[in-house]
Amino acid sequence: MFIKLFYTLRTYGVPVTTRELLDLNAALDKGLMMQPHPEFPDDLDKRTFANREDMYRLIRLCMVKDERHFDKFDRAMADYFEGVDSVDIDALMDKLTHIPQEWLDMKLDPKNLTEEQRRLLKKYGSLEELMKALEERLKEQKARHQGGNKWVGTGGTSPFGSGGDHPEGVRVGGESRKRSAVKVWEQRKYRNLDDDAILGTRQIQMALRNLRQFARTGSADELNINETIKRTAKKGILDIHMQPERRNRVKVLMLFDIGGSMDVHVEALEKLFSAAKNEFKTLDFFYFHNCLYDYVWKDNSRRHSDRTPTFELLNKYGREYRVIFVGDASMSPYELFSVGGSVEYMNDEPGVVWLKRVIEHFDKVAWLNPENPDHWDYTHTIGEIKKLFEGHMYPMTLHGVEDMTGYLAR
Repeated sequence: MFIKLFYTLRTYGVPVTTRELLDLNAALDKGLMMQPHPEFPDDLDKRTFANREDMYRLIRLCMVKDERHFDKFDRAMADYFEGVDSVDIDALMDKLTHIPQEWLDMKLDPKNLTEEQRRLLKKYGSLEELMKALEERLKEQKARHQGGNKWVGTGGTSPFGSGGDHPEGVRVGGESRKRSAVKVWEQRKYRNLDDDAILGTRQIQMALRNLRQFARTGSADELNINETIKRTAKKGILDIHMQPERRNRVKVLMLFDIGGSMDVHVEALEKLFSAAKNEFKTLDFFYFHNCLYDYVWKDNSRRHSDRTPTFELLNKYGREYRVIFVGDASMSPYELFSVGGSVEYMNDEPGVVWLKRVIEHFDKVAWLNPENPDHWDYTHTIGEIKKLFEGHMYPMTLHGVEDMTGYLAR
């Protein structure tokens, strides 16, 4: 069962194996998310899924082991069930992504039709025809619509939009109400998980998990099942054996550039910081502005009165700490190479000297840059810092964070 789906997923680049296929078939054999056929309630072979979304979720649960492949999975599912090859899905979804938000803002009460009224609405008969119709609407539509029956809008009986009522459509924006939209595969809401997309907290946390080196430390407060069974079998009586919890022993020190050109990246930094705090048991952090100099700080509101000398970082934190600089590396060359080049005070030593000290003290140091890597070549100091870090500057994308953690974990 689902052999064709198996090969369709592999065609779209989802790395499924026979193990996942067997898991899916086993779940179906157990009757998960299945309901009896209305005409043959006792025939187990004629059971059906409760609805299309339940089917989607179960198949994805069994077949996809990495969130990065959700987008490929969506496309494969659409192709498998309906065949939408003749529609340029990438171009269509790009248009949907750029629909003005005002088109999708609800200004009417949600539409609710009777079953008889719903039966009278036009259905397209297949996903391919539905998507073709959506493609035509997006080519023609020039303004916001609400309460209508044709355009992408809200509160109407159009098959495209949200807050309305239609037995078969593509929900764009809004929230699911009646679960009748053909939205699960075509909206591709996981598109932002592509390798080059800006990260959310969940995605960052998943990427940071590459930086793990587990060890059992602390008090013995976790049951060791295998050892307990072994000792019990040997003695003939119950012999419980406890062990310390496995913890990630990697120690991380993060240095955040704050203020100035970094203001536009504050939201991304907050997500990164939140993910890092949840992922690493041993994490410390400090702030700097533009370039590292002879002091850093922890509280931006007290940055001028409560400072930590950078030499103290080198004395306090051992070589085993993984150090991550987070900043756009964009500044005047004077700030990097000159005495007194700091925009805030007369620094006695150039910033590059302090960066070299950190690099020489710690075993592994990397720089995470939220700037679009396409723009890196246009800023002199980005190139210089990347060279100083021996190429270990990474973009703040899923692929970039994974590459960085891969380097730091070695």
